[in-house]
Amino acid sequence: MHNPTLANSKTTDGTGTGSFTSNLTGLLPGLTYYVKAYATNSIGTSYGIQEKVTIQANLPTVATSNATEIGSNYMYVGGVITSDGGSDISARGVCWNTLPNPTTANFKSASATGSGTFTCFIYGSFPGLDPVTTYYLKAYATNSIGTAYGNQLTVTTLAASPILITTSPSAITSTSAVSGGTISKDGGATITARGVCWNTAESPTIANTKTTDGTGTGSFTSNMTSLLPGTTYYVKAYATNSAGTSYGSQVTVVTPAVAPEVSTTSLSSITSWSATSGGNVTNAGGSTVTARGVCWSSTQNPTTANSKTSDGTGTGTFTSSITGLLPGSTYYVKAYATNAIGTTYGSQLTLNTPKTTPTLTTTSPTNITNNSASSGGNITNDGGALVTERGICWSTSQNPTKSNSKNPNGTGTGSFTSSLSGLTSGTTYYVRAYATNSMGTGYGDQLAFLSQGPVSGTITDVDGNIYHAVAIGTQIWMVENLKTTHYRNGDLINNLANGTSWAAATSGAYCWYNNNFATFKADYGALYNGYVVSDPRNIAPTGWHVPTNMEWYTLINFVGGLLYAGDNLKEAGSAHWQLPITFCTNSYGFTALPSGYRDEISSSPFLWITSEGYWWTSSSFNAEASYCYHISSGTTEIVSVILPVQMGVSIRCIKD
Repeated sequence: MHNPTLANSKTTDGTGTGSFTSNLTGLLPGLTYYVKAYATNSIGTSYGIQEKVTIQANLPTVATSNATEIGSNYMYVGGVITSDGGSDISARGVCWNTLPNPTTANFKSASATGSGTFTCFIYGSFPGLDPVTTYYLKAYATNSIGTAYGNQLTVTTLAASPILITTSPSAITSTSAVSGGTISKDGGATITARGVCWNTAESPTIANTKTTDGTGTGSFTSNMTSLLPGTTYYVKAYATNSAGTSYGSQVTVVTPAVAPEVSTTSLSSITSWSATSGGNVTNAGGSTVTARGVCWSSTQNPTTANSKTSDGTGTGTFTSSITGLLPGSTYYVKAYATNAIGTTYGSQLTLNTPKTTPTLTTTSPTNITNNSASSGGNITNDGGALVTERGICWSTSQNPTKSNSKNPNGTGTGSFTSSLSGLTSGTTYYVRAYATNSMGTGYGDQLAFLSQGPVSGTITDVDGNIYHAVAIGTQIWMVENLKTTHYRNGDLINNLANGTSWAAATSGAYCWYNNNFATFKADYGALYNGYVVSDPRNIAPTGWHVPTNMEWYTLINFVGGLLYAGDNLKEAGSAHWQLPITFCTNSYGFTALPSGYRDEISSSPFLWITSEGYWWTSSSFNAEASYCYHISSGTTEIVSVILPVQMGVSIRCIKD
């Protein structure tokens, strides 16, 4: 400051008058000072003329701080500027080199300006640091005078992880691929392991599946094996040194799908006609298994074009039932599995089915008379052994065998016809075809039939009326029309002779033709309305019933069909049927008579006693009408008709 006094800085240089010399110390570089001489006596202090003195500036004063957080390519280093040398600090920082005594002409890192403490972060490759390298570092500070340097530090960087890339995959198959990598830098430490690693999830590491392909830098090739078909893998090259493991870029390998892998299960539960096998799909081939099972053939190497089972989808075990086999035969069996790529097969097994008795059916009896009939059979399988005898056997007891009556008919398979003879008329017989081979005798299904003609014995109703029966086809029919005046339980059926009462009836009723018991009962029986048939007290004798529509239809088909059954069922001759009549044969002993009917709607309620016959069925058309069958003297046919339940017609019963 101008006009300094003793109150400011001063020197003390003796007493008295004369010249003296003063040394000014403690001055700072680069500053201007104002100076005056002074002298003091008892009166006071006087000052000389003020002079100006400017002190020249110096270099700054700086110290280098210790390095911290040293890595493979980085560290923290700084310094402390304790004096700017009398001139503002225009630059400061740290410089370094791999040779001693670095300067700012070498590598440096700047850190703002001004005095005080500062820190620099030195990192990265050129112009930064390299791994496992010794560097010499100094803090520096620059003012107008020049650049000053702190003390020199010597620091060695740590090793770094390697630097590498991953090789693009090649030679990709369903189970393998080739990749590898190129290591461009070892990170300052020896590469102790290298290869590729992979996984089905992204970002694989050496904790996943990997190869080990030598050491050192440079390129290497890796063979990836044991891959799964139809799978996406993520692959990276890796390299390991003392600093750790580095990875190359991630590449993708997609293995192509293949056909599945399947094995065949051992055969079990073998019979003449079937067996059990199956398989195990151990690998889907990288594509969904859409079909699996077993296939078989009588020739080797069966495929799905032969017989096969279908047993689900997907991998794992499955069981297959092999059916439709033939006895005494050899088959070849394989498991199969199919995906989008194709079908593969397990190992081939050989299946030998055991021989058995022949398989055959029995032919329905035909040409049935009172003492003979025709039947036969069809041998569809010989059981794996030659059929040495075949024929039919029969008995009046069920399940006849060769020990009963029989008629042999040749050898071998196929159809045959045999005759039954010595039958008793009106008797139920059971017949079976048979076939014998070395394994025994097999039988066809049992069929029953009635020999034609009168059935022995009679039937008595609740009134004591006696009836006879005849066997026709598989049925037994009464030969006479029903005559009872009571239900099976003994309840009386209403006898409505009066026409008004008959027409108004809403329950069961009967009458005689022309209300003439004496003339018409014995030959023609009674006429009943439809309510009698549906009454739960039952009009038929025990063991018998009013036939259904279908039972009448069965009879008609057996005796010639609708067009000709009338003649075959009518009583022969003209004792009851009026002339002219068609050629009546009564071929089956049914003895249908023209009993007419009662119709209250007409002016003559009793009609057609010698020209038409009507018989109720137990099949209702609706609440007001039921089905009947009608035969006329002038036609050969029998006709199904629907009559009101108020009508009065005959009833014929059939055996239960």
